[in-house]
Amino acid sequence: QVQLVESGGGLVQAGGSLRLSCAASGRTFSSYTMGWFRQAPGREREFVAAINRSGGSTYYANSVKGRFTISRDNAKNTVYLQMNSLKPEDTAVYYCAARKPSTITTPWEQYDYWGQGTQVTVSS
Repeated sequence: QVQLVESGGGLVQAGGSLRLSCAASGRTFSSYTMGWFRQAPGREREFVAAINRSGGSTYYANSVKGRFTISRDNAKNTVYLQMNSLKPEDTAVYYCAARKPSTITTPWEQYDYWGQGTQVTVSS
């Protein structure tokens, strides 16, 4: 089992940047595939990005490709989401999630563990 805690959210102007962090408890962080999701008011939770156990493979939603970068530091039990060129439509609560299987996948239902979320607000 793993516990996840996100940080780094906040208010930023359009075109700005934020870096989200997700700290995981336990000594088995490197055995989990990690993902970032987001949920805006009145909308379903949507996939943002994912990274495999070693960090050697990543996958992004089309809406963030080229602007967001997911990375992980297994020595620090942390996964990151660097968000650049932010747009108002990126406003949402951002969640990190973990899944035991090694494959990267996009449906949120296939992730087993979730953080509490961190709010990102992008003003126009």
